[in-house]
Amino acid sequence: MEFTIGGRLEVRITPADVGKRVSVRRRTDSGGTGAEFTDVVGVLTSWNNGVLSITRKSGESVHIAESSLAAGKVVPSAPARRRGPAASFGELAAVTARAWQPVESEALGDWRLRAAGGFTRRANSALPLGDPGLPVGEALGRVRDWYEERGLPAYVQTATGAEGTQELLCAELERHGWRREVSAEVRIAALAPVGDLEADVRAVRLTREPDAAWLARYQRFSAPGPHVPRVLGSGPSVWFATVPGATGDTGDTGDREGRDAGPDAPPAAIGRCVVDGRWAGFMAVEVAPEQRRRGLATTVMAALARRALDEGASAAWLQVEEDNEGARALYDGMGFAAHHRYHHYRSA
Repeated sequence: MEFTIGGRLEVRITPADVGKRVSVRRRTDSGGTGAEFTDVVGVLTSWNNGVLSITRKSGESVHIAESSLAAGKVVPSAPARRRGPAASFGELAAVTARAWQPVESEALGDWRLRAAGGFTRRANSALPLGDPGLPVGEALGRVRDWYEERGLPAYVQTATGAEGTQELLCAELERHGWRREVSAEVRIAALAPVGDLEADVRAVRLTREPDAAWLARYQRFSAPGPHVPRVLGSGPSVWFATVPGATGDTGDTGDREGRDAGPDAPPAAIGRCVVDGRWAGFMAVEVAPEQRRRGLATTVMAALARRALDEGASAAWLQVEEDNEGARALYDGMGFAAHHRYHHYRSA
């Protein structure tokens, strides 16, 4: 990143640039004799009392003393994607929200308060896609009260790392004592290559509702209740994939044959897909530990993708937590790439 004019480092940002994407170079106190520098790129979210706050695309906030600035400038938004479908943050935010619909919701200006008995943060968090119609501090107080009335922790879901995302709101949440608890990537890809993956999809059973066996494999299904199938079944067109398990299987990579384990036995693998216009969202792709490294996750994804293609979808999305290295590697191989990150902030 070039910061110089005529060979001299220049600070070309001011407090008037709050809300813009910037790149800064700061001096670090390394204890050595020479000057050392580090660079930070992100959205300038505040500049008060001699301290700059910059929110990186990861959601991390970096605080920099104005006195340590060696250079800085406004930089353009991240370049347009060169692979996969074109998509705006606003479009993806709406599509991903429709895939995890709450049991109860209420508007707070352009924000949406969502609750579903605590089943998944995505269905139990405020979705702030606009102006709440109140000062942010007052709106956050309303959010706390709304969730407290329902015996639930108060969460706000935000996004960073793409044009139009919510770095300024992330900084406001931190200033009001909210803490980032979970972060994940939203990844997108062309759908047809997923459907073309080499896999024996004949082993996959597709249904419109999750049965007892599917739920037995789903790791997040810990508290039975009517809200669980309602959330899982929400969305414009929802499909559940099941690869049946087998008894007497040792878990090695040899013979896959076995006797049917029964209708309520945990499957070898499961998945969920929500088809919504041109988008197909993939989630809850899980494989039994003893069945891993057999390509079952790929088989589930391919079967769901082919059904979504039949319904007219052409683009794919999914969400993956940043510390899930196995899933990230799998999705890299399928052509998925990060579009933006989302975060859940919890009230202190």
